[in-house]
Amino acid sequence: MKMNMKIEQETTYHYSFDTAKDEEQLTIDSVLRLFGTHENHRLFLNWGFLSLNQFKGEMEDVLTEIPPPSRFHEEDLNNFTPPSPPIPSPFLLFSNPKPNEPLRPNLLIIAISFPSLYVLHHVPSKALIGSLVLPETPFSGNSIEPSLRDKSCNIYNVGDAKNSILLVSVQCPVAAERAHVVAKLLIGEQIIPERVVVFNSVQRQNFRGRLSPDETFAFKLETSSERKELSDSHALRGLDYLPSGSVVDGLAAALLARCQMRNIKGALCVAWPEVGGAAVDLVKSILRNVSPSLDIGVHGNAEDEGLWSSQNRDHHFDSDLYT
Repeated sequence: MKMNMKIEQETTYHYSFDTAKDEEQLTIDSVLRLFGTHENHRLFLNWGFLSLNQFKGEMEDVLTEIPPPSRFHEEDLNNFTPPSPPIPSPFLLFSNPKPNEPLRPNLLIIAISFPSLYVLHHVPSKALIGSLVLPETPFSGNSIEPSLRDKSCNIYNVGDAKNSILLVSVQCPVAAERAHVVAKLLIGEQIIPERVVVFNSVQRQNFRGRLSPDETFAFKLETSSERKELSDSHALRGLDYLPSGSVVDGLAAALLARCQMRNIKGALCVAWPEVGGAAVDLVKSILRNVSPSLDIGVHGNAEDEGLWSSQNRDHHFDSDLYT
C-alpha cells in the first residue's frame, strides 16, 4: 500500500513509503531530518502520524469491529423494502354451487369459545353446507372429516325449512383487522338470519372484577332489537348483563355490531371459565334455552379427552386465539 504525505511551506515535498516495509522504521524525527525542523512541520507530522495510526488500527479490526450505527431510522429502511402483496379477502364457500341465496335461517348460532365449539361439534343432526375461508389460514394439518383440531370455520345446517338453524364453528384465529369483514360475510349478505346468538369466553384482561377458576357464570350483551322483545322471548333470558367497565373485542364484538347495524335481533353470551367441564355444562344449559329443539347431547371419546386436557394446559398461552 502506498501513502503520500506532503508538507507545505514554500515548497511542497512528497514522501512515499511502503506501509508493509517502512512503517516500523518511519518516525517523526526521521522525516524531519529530510524536510527540516520547522515547528509547522512537526505539528503537521504529528497530525499525519496520528491519522496513520488510526488508519492502521481500523485496517486491523475491519473484520471484527462492530459496524457504526445506521443513520437511518427503521421506518426509513422499510421504505426500501418492496411492500408485501395484499392478502385476498375472506369468502364463503358452499357445498351447493348455486344455493338459494341469501340463506334465511330462523336462528344463527356462532361458536367462538372452546366450550361452545365442543358442544356444537357433538350435535349429531347437523349437516355441513359450507365454510368461511380465510386465505391467511393454511389448510395443512386439517382432517378430511370435521375435527376440533382443525383450523377451520365450518357452517352447518340443522332442522327443516320451517325451523332452520345454522351453526358456525369458528375454529381458526381471526385477526382484529379481519373481524368486521368476517362479520359482514356471516351476517347480512349471503346469510340473513332472524336472530343471532354468539358464544364467547370472558377474557381476563377485559373483565372488570375478580375471576376465580372455581366460579362458573355467564353474562350477556344484546342489540336494541333483542331488548325490545318480551322478556320470555329473549334468547339469553335469565342471564345478567356484562358488568359496566368490562370490554368485549375482536370477532364477537364485530358480530354484535353487525347485528345492530342491520337491525337484527342479536345476543352475545360470554362465559367463564374459558375451558373445563363446568364451562361445557353451562353452555349446554344456555343452548337448551336458546333452542329447545336442538339436540346437544355431548358424547365425548378418547380423542376429545386428550384435546380437552391439552386445552386446559395451554389455554393461557392461546387466550387471544379466538378474538
